[in-house]
Amino acid sequence: MNALPGVAGLDAIVVGAGPNGLAAAVTLARAGLRVRVYERANQAGGGASTRELTLPGFHHDVCSAVHPMAFESRFFREFGLADRVEFITPEVSFAQPLDGGRAAVAHRDLERTSVGLGADGPAYNRLMRPLAERSTEVADFTGSSLLRIPRNPLLAVAFGLRALEQGTPAWGIRFREDLAPALLTGVAAHTILAQPSIAGAGAGLALTAFAHARGWPIPIGGSQAISDAMVDDLRAHGGELVLEHEVTSLAELPPSTVTLLDVTPKAMIRLAGDAMPGRYRRTLEAFRYGDGVAKVDFALNAPVPWTNPDLHLAGTVHVGGTRAEMADAENQVQQGRHPEHPYVLVSQPSLFDEGRAPAGMHTLWTYTHVPAGSDLDRREAVIAQIERFAPGFRDTIVATSSRSAREVEEHNPNYPGGDIAAGAPDLWQLFRRPVLSPDPWRTPIPGVYLASASASPGPGVTGMPGWLAALSALRHEFGTRMLPDLAPIES
Repeated sequence: MNALPGVAGLDAIVVGAGPNGLAAAVTLARAGLRVRVYERANQAGGGASTRELTLPGFHHDVCSAVHPMAFESRFFREFGLADRVEFITPEVSFAQPLDGGRAAVAHRDLERTSVGLGADGPAYNRLMRPLAERSTEVADFTGSSLLRIPRNPLLAVAFGLRALEQGTPAWGIRFREDLAPALLTGVAAHTILAQPSIAGAGAGLALTAFAHARGWPIPIGGSQAISDAMVDDLRAHGGELVLEHEVTSLAELPPSTVTLLDVTPKAMIRLAGDAMPGRYRRTLEAFRYGDGVAKVDFALNAPVPWTNPDLHLAGTVHVGGTRAEMADAENQVQQGRHPEHPYVLVSQPSLFDEGRAPAGMHTLWTYTHVPAGSDLDRREAVIAQIERFAPGFRDTIVATSSRSAREVEEHNPNYPGGDIAAGAPDLWQLFRRPVLSPDPWRTPIPGVYLASASASPGPGVTGMPGWLAALSALRHEFGTRMLPDLAPIES
């Protein structure tokens, strides 16, 4: 590809317009820099985008759908996301159906949740209350490099002890029945890690704390609304967005003071070529990617006919049965197998946002975990698992869109092998993401920074890796430690 034409005075280039690339671009533009963003797709958003995947008029989220960090991420708080995008927050953050029509239900109200968990309710309350009451502090210390002293060390210790308990074989000590363990494991399994695992338990506890604090919000219009809000702010402050342009080498970019890459280490090696020092290259080559997802979207003619009516109130449903069943399914994936009865994440946003589908119709978002690079279509496995808890579900299906893990990567190269975490989020790689450093966003290539979910603090639609990379660039390349004001501008 020929070199792009130079632009006099261009200060910053961002490669990739996913949530992190856009967060970095917004931050740099708000600092008064001239910023240009390049994106290979025909719309911005990456993991936070919405498209008509099944039929015209049915708007499906391509990757993320429900956003536990929308109100808790430090970047989104600074950006004033809740004032820019309309959200609806379901009363039930998530739920876990069990056989016999039973379900564990995580209400935003912790007390109500605890009552519904029967004999284990008090134990669940003791586990979660200290974290839910300090959810923003939990978000702050889990939302940055772990190689720093947290502002509230006592809370960090309390969090760590709970993660050790729920992330090891000791996870059976606290509870006597099956509802509470299933509820917690359904969230921990988001991480696509072995169960139990300390990193999975930590992520699950943080997300559960957010569920009982401010809930798990759903953006009206889809996840695209979050990306569009950042694009609008970027353009309002002089930034540019170039769509349908795939950057294949750093050498083809026009001159700029800094370049921030919303890509994986694998892609960064390819982009940098000989400009990357050998030692750093070897470190990035050792970065490990995790297992993947197979995604299935449905157009429906009715809501999912859950046996338990409380599930109609939930923004997210974790389908997989008991803690033991989900652990078995997830551990089979870790062994390179496709479980017959998989763990499935489910959300029906059209229950809360009627604009997602034509009148009287619905959209359903699902994905399940598979070995990295799997090319199997998991549509039937997903349908069968939902049917287990919602007999008659198959009869509501009007159309489907199904992607294997390999097709997920083809759609978005930031998901190698279908790994939507852009790198295995195990405990070691949460510290070393992608390098063991208090400033892991800065690379040894002059002016180049890694601003993707492969960098600390890791996966999720938070904007944090991009924001922290941009702040690092402002410190090192422009000599300022001032935090740009990201708040919405009043009209």
